[in-house]
Amino acid sequence: MAERGEEDIPRDAKVVKTLLKSMNVDDYEPRVVHQFLELWYRYVVDVLTDAQVYSEHAGKSTIDSDDIKLAIQSKVNFSFSQPPPREVLLELARNRNKIPLPKSIVGPGIPLPPEQDTLISPNYQLAIQKRRSQPMEETEDDDEGVDPTPTPTPTPTPNPNLSQDRRDLPQGTPQRVSFPLGAKRPR
Repeated sequence: MAERGEEDIPRDAKVVKTLLKSMNVDDYEPRVVHQFLELWYRYVVDVLTDAQVYSEHAGKSTIDSDDIKLAIQSKVNFSFSQPPPREVLLELARNRNKIPLPKSIVGPGIPLPPEQDTLISPNYQLAIQKRRSQPMEETEDDDEGVDPTPTPTPTPTPNPNLSQDRRDLPQGTPQRVSFPLGAKRPR
């Protein structure tokens, strides 16, 4: 790293550079020093703010060393936690491994979730109302010159896919029809 004039660097930056040299870190970017300084200042401000709160809680007018020690200790306790000892982890693992895994009941291939939990199941319903056939009213004018034998109206062929109970519904009752999302339209 290219050294610029040592007299231009603030005292705190010199301390950070000295720490880096003491740890055998010789090659670093110049902004690393600024990042360490920012972290250092933020930590000091947090500790002093906590120490002030502790001294006010104790009814003291000034911050003393006990308040600073308590603030540092609370910062260490809440910020840095040690993992549990190896023995504790091994005991937890033994207790957990005593319970056998559930047996797989799926066949060959990739196990899939139930159809109601997938995105390809029907997710909406349409309410289709049947058209009501309106009876034609015959008047005297219509009867003249008309063939007396009525022409039969074509009856719609029933859809074999509809269940029998849907055919028995009154004509004004709406029907509910579900469509899967991935269905292709017939051509």
